Amino acid sequence: MEQGNSFPPFFGQAPRIAVHDPLAALLGAGDGRIDYGYADAVKLAGHSCPTVASAYLMTRAALAALYPDTLPQRGELRVEVRDPADEGVAGVIGNVAALLTGAAGEGGFHGLGGRFVRRGLLHFGVPMTGQLRFTRTDSGESVEVSANVQMVGGDRRMRELLPRAVTGMASPEEVALFGTLWQERVRRLLLEHADDPNVISVERVDAGALHG
Repeated sequence: MEQGNSFPPFFGQAPRIAVHDPLAALLGAGDGRIDYGYADAVKLAGHSCPTVASAYLMTRAALAALYPDTLPQRGELRVEVRDPADEGVAGVIGNVAALLTGAAGEGGFHGLGGRFVRRGLLHFGVPMTGQLRFTRTDSGESVEVSANVQMVGGDRRMRELLPRAVTGMASPEEVALFGTLWQERVRRLLLEHADDPNVISVERVDAGALHG
């Protein structure tokens, strides 16, 4: 029997993201509806942290703004990241956004019969005000999103525990405490600030400004 994941309970309490993937529907993977939870982003990244959580929430906010009355269409969104892929946490943020939107770089799916192309929809190092820009390929509507995770501070004890934990100097009890405190910050971000505009901000972009 396959073993389940021993994730913290709040993973399952975090907001979920539903999309429709027309390629999935065409190829018989149900009706094309795909439901994502925060645990899916964690499985992709291999860890849970404020960066992964903020990327998940930024994508959620962008999709809600671009598709207010219908399911977001996975594979029909261009995703642009302000920072280069090898700078800071840009790669992690881009990968989470790509998971949820289907956008891919040059190694992505090349399509079927000229449709469902995902390759070339993910770009890094694009100048913009926000951290991420999402654009619908059908209508050209675009939004930029940013996350101010500093607004959700962590426990002060983490400053002392972090260097001890990463260098292997911490006791098992200290390692356990550090993990608990680390995930508590992620929990607060996901459960208490998912819709907080001071933490996750969304700005519509004038289509003309993108080409002007």
